[in-house]
Amino acid sequence: MKKALIIGAAGFVGPYLAEELSDRWGMEVHATKRSHGDQNKIKAELHTLNILNKEEIIELLYRIRPDYIFHLAAQSSVALSWKDPGLTIDVNIKGSVNLMDAVRELYYKPRVLLIGSGEEYGHIRSGETPITEENHLRPGNLYAATKVCQNMIAGIYTTAYDMELIMVRAFNHIGPGQAPIFVVSDFCKQVVEIEKGLHEPVMMVGNLKARRDFTDVRDVVRAYALLVQHGKAGETYNVGSGQAVEIQEVLKKIISQSSVDVEIRVDPNKIRPVDVPIIEADTTKLQQTTGWKREISLEQTIHETMEYWRQYIG
Repeated sequence: MKKALIIGAAGFVGPYLAEELSDRWGMEVHATKRSHGDQNKIKAELHTLNILNKEEIIELLYRIRPDYIFHLAAQSSVALSWKDPGLTIDVNIKGSVNLMDAVRELYYKPRVLLIGSGEEYGHIRSGETPITEENHLRPGNLYAATKVCQNMIAGIYTTAYDMELIMVRAFNHIGPGQAPIFVVSDFCKQVVEIEKGLHEPVMMVGNLKARRDFTDVRDVVRAYALLVQHGKAGETYNVGSGQAVEIQEVLKKIISQSSVDVEIRVDPNKIRPVDVPIIEADTTKLQQTTGWKREISLEQTIHETMEYWRQYIG
């Protein structure tokens, strides 16, 4: 039985990835959390780990001896990256280098999937969509810059130390259980609160004209599982739906799944100072390497996210 280790499993993606690896692939799954990290229900044996302590990582790797490692641990809030750049750099660059160095000291070569972000492409210019992995990187915030740095260092380590490192740039992923700081979950939660009479039938929204590439988290983790097994070391793969949808259209789909009448108001605080008009992934490389394709429609994800909030809010 193959062993998988998910580093940083306490967030939105970790429990879905653990379930994918356990149920579909029959792997023995281990997962790490910070000592004070909140813990969702997760199909894995749990371990406490401080990613900034390389000796802790080495000790854990020798104890588990994983075949596959998924590096999800990150400071992934763009807003926090502005407020605390030092923490963002420590976790996202130093933490990743600690993991790579720990793996380098092993007597065997596990395959490691390093999770980056579509944010790395930054300011997309006209004619550059859908975005291929070869597109220029113009990170527009510190979080994105640290992910670019992680990717570049991993590319160097792959060649210099003959390591099995595979890199991912994940675009917007959505699904039940996602925090309402993200647009689809936010809209679904607002509509459910209106349904339950918790506030007036008015929705506060940001820029509805932006077009974004949304993929169900369960399709995303399936791509991760395929890439860690079949991806080529040193290569980067986009993970997304390959189809950008206008936020206005997403909002219409959400409201259509409810019987309430809603007034839409623009909240200036939800408008980003610089918003890229369209972000759309070219996933040809992922598809050709793994045979992956999207299975869960946007409508299904919205329906299940609405149901999640209906149960959660009670």
